Amino acid sequence: MSSAPHHYWLAIAIFAVTYALISTRRLKILRLNRPASALLGAVAMVVFGVLRIEDAYRAVDWNTIALLLGMMLLASYLQLAGFFELAADWILSQARTPQRLLLMLVFTSGILSALLVNDTICLMMTPLVVAVIVRGRLPLLPYLMALATSANIGSVMTLTGNPQNMIIGNFSGIPYARFLLRLAPAALLCLTLDYFILSWGFRRVLAGARIETAGLASAHVNRPLLAKTLACLAAVTVAFFFDAPIRQRFGLNVAWIALAGASVAMVLARVDTHEVLKLVDWHLLLFFAALFVVVEGLRETNLPEDIYQSLRGVFGGTAAAQAWNLTWFSVAGSNIFSNVPFVLVAGQWMRNFAEPELMWKVLALSTTFAGNLTILGSVANVIVVESAKPHIEVGFWDYARLGIPITVVTTVVGVAVLLAMR
Repeated sequence: MSSAPHHYWLAIAIFAVTYALISTRRLKILRLNRPASALLGAVAMVVFGVLRIEDAYRAVDWNTIALLLGMMLLASYLQLAGFFELAADWILSQARTPQRLLLMLVFTSGILSALLVNDTICLMMTPLVVAVIVRGRLPLLPYLMALATSANIGSVMTLTGNPQNMIIGNFSGIPYARFLLRLAPAALLCLTLDYFILSWGFRRVLAGARIETAGLASAHVNRPLLAKTLACLAAVTVAFFFDAPIRQRFGLNVAWIALAGASVAMVLARVDTHEVLKLVDWHLLLFFAALFVVVEGLRETNLPEDIYQSLRGVFGGTAAAQAWNLTWFSVAGSNIFSNVPFVLVAGQWMRNFAEPELMWKVLALSTTFAGNLTILGSVANVIVVESAKPHIEVGFWDYARLGIPITVVTTVVGVAVLLAMR
C-alpha cells in the first residue's frame, strides 16, 4: 500500500505528535499518559486514512505482546509466592557492610532482570528495597540508583530481559543462546563497573552508614507456589535454548514457550487467577500494540529508509565504524524518543549494515544502557523514583551526576566487548 502525498504528511504529523506526547510528561490540557498517547496515535493513523483497519491489525507484532505477557504472568506468580521479599531479606541478611549490600543489590537486580523483565523487577522490588533500606537505617539514594541502573544493564543479557530486546529478538531471528553468549559477558562486566561507579560516587555517604538488622520481620513465603513457579520458569528458560527447528517441531516459538510456561503455572498454582491478572501491566501491553500501529503508519511513508540513506555516509563503511556511530546515535535517539519507539524505527535499517547481526546486538545494548542517562531515560528509572517518593525526592541532577558517567562508561565498554567477540 503506497500513501498518497497528503497521507505522507498526515502520517509524519501524527507520528510527530504521538512521539511528542510519549516523550514528555502529561500535559495539563490533554492529561494523557504514554499508553493513551500511543493509542491516540494508532487510532489517528486509521481514522485519517493512513492505514486501513486490516493493516493496523497486521502491524502489531503479536509475538512481542505474547512474550511480554508470558514473562509478566510468571513474575506475578513469583510476587504472590513472596519470592521478591525473600530475595530482599536474603540480601540484607548476607550483607555485612553497606558497600557489600550495594554490590549484592546490583548483581541480584541485574540477574533477575535478565531472567524476567527489568520494568517488572523494578516495580516489584522497589517497595521491598525501600523497606529493607529504611529498616536497616541506610541512605536510600545509592540503593535506588543501584536497583534502577543494574536492572537496565542486566536486562540486556537476554532476549526476554526488556521490551526492546523482545522486539529485536522477534525482528532479527537471533537465537536466544547466541544472543546470551555475546551479551552476557558485556552485561556482567558493566554490572561490575556500575557497582564501582556507584560505590565511588557515594563513598562519603556509605562510609558513615551502618546496617541495623535487629527486629526485621521475616518474609512471608508460599513455598509450594514458589517451587511450582520456579520450576515453570526454569523449564521456560531451558526451552529458550532449544534450536529453532526443535521448537518448530512442537509448533512453538519463544513467545509461546513463555505463554505455555505461564499457563502451566496457572494450572499448578491453585491461586485465584484474578489476583494474578491484576498484577499484569496491561498499560505496557497496550502501549506496545498501539506503538506498532503508529510506526507502521510512518513506515508507509518510507521516511525511516530515507533518513537512513541521508545518514549512510555518517555511519561509515566498516562494521566497527558503523557500530560506534550507531551506538551514539542510539543513545541520543533513545533519550529523545524513548528506547522502544527508537528501536521500532531503527530496526528497519539493520539489513543495510555490513554485519546486521552485530548491529542488532549493538542496538540492543546501546538503547538499553542509554536508559541510565537520566531519570526519564527508561521506564524502570521512573518506576523506582516514583515508588520511593514517600521516602525520598530524587532530583534530576541527583540521578544524572552518576547516571551520565555510568551510561558513557558502560556503553563504551559494552560495545568494545561486542566488537572483540564478533
